[in-house]
Amino acid sequence: MHPVLSRFALSGAPVSSEPYGSGHINGTQLVVCDSGRRYILQQINTNVFREPEKLMRNIELVTAHLRTKVTDPRGVLCLVPAFDGKSFAVENGEYWRIYELVEGSVCYQSADAALFYESAVAFGRFQNQLSDFPADALVETILQFHDTPARYLTFHRSVSQNVAKRKGQVSREIDFVLERESFSHTLMDLQAAGELPLRVTHNDTKINNVLFDEKTNKALCVIDLDTVMPGLSVNDFGDAIRFGASTATEDERDLSNVHFDLELYKTYVKGYLSTCGQSLTKMEKAMLPTGAKMMTLECGMRFLADHLAGDVYFHVSREGQNLDRARTQFRLVEEMEKSWGQMHIVVEQTH
Repeated sequence: MHPVLSRFALSGAPVSSEPYGSGHINGTQLVVCDSGRRYILQQINTNVFREPEKLMRNIELVTAHLRTKVTDPRGVLCLVPAFDGKSFAVENGEYWRIYELVEGSVCYQSADAALFYESAVAFGRFQNQLSDFPADALVETILQFHDTPARYLTFHRSVSQNVAKRKGQVSREIDFVLERESFSHTLMDLQAAGELPLRVTHNDTKINNVLFDEKTNKALCVIDLDTVMPGLSVNDFGDAIRFGASTATEDERDLSNVHFDLELYKTYVKGYLSTCGQSLTKMEKAMLPTGAKMMTLECGMRFLADHLAGDVYFHVSREGQNLDRARTQFRLVEEMEKSWGQMHIVVEQTH
């Protein structure tokens, strides 16, 4: 049993602690107490999140606000306080936290159309419930996370430095990114002009960050709140589309299998706007397709930059995996561009 458990106000004495889940960033364990209560113990990865105390303050503020909005206690994660009153404990220089386990819930790694719709309901509800929360009260846990023009500056450096000596093999992909550089300013310019409001955003809106009721498969709550910070709602929407409306895995080698599924896009738009349509501005709704393309382009560019840098950020299990990831994103961008008019019509008709 990890000694840090003695620092938290658990209901009962811990009797077991086992690795839990499939997350790659934080170390996660399921803790069972003699009272029958179950908890999630996590070690915060301070290599990724350099200011864990500020991160935890974000989570405290957001979960407290969400708790005023839900009727089912399973609708929001609940932090277990340490005996000193803090939401975390430090043991041998490592930062730890504990959540109550959301009982009767299940997490999925992939989704059919029904689950994809429910995930949209969950993230739309999350956005709506936090629409009256002052986003500027939160800190950025990862600076300039979805500042696409800033990502372009990093990309330019990766190309010019060519650390892994791979530049000559990917000239077509580099050109693809550079041809769309002017587009990359669209959302940030609108924000700077005051036409897109700063919102509380999740920044990792994949299906596996939603818990579902194990009996009904209805969405219960959003999890993995480490990247909750100020941002643009359309980017949260876009990241979900990038990942969920593709017909193939992110590292698919055969691009003939990679397509942007307009029906899945429609499904997500319907679910998302059903729960947050009333709180989004007219401009936010109009920019939802742009968010989808922007996040897909940005992610593909980041994969390609990491390929050029020698695979130092994204974990790879085989040679060329980041390049394959970049190519799938670029294929999706191309297909979004071909479906651009239809993407806008879907949003307009869903209002």
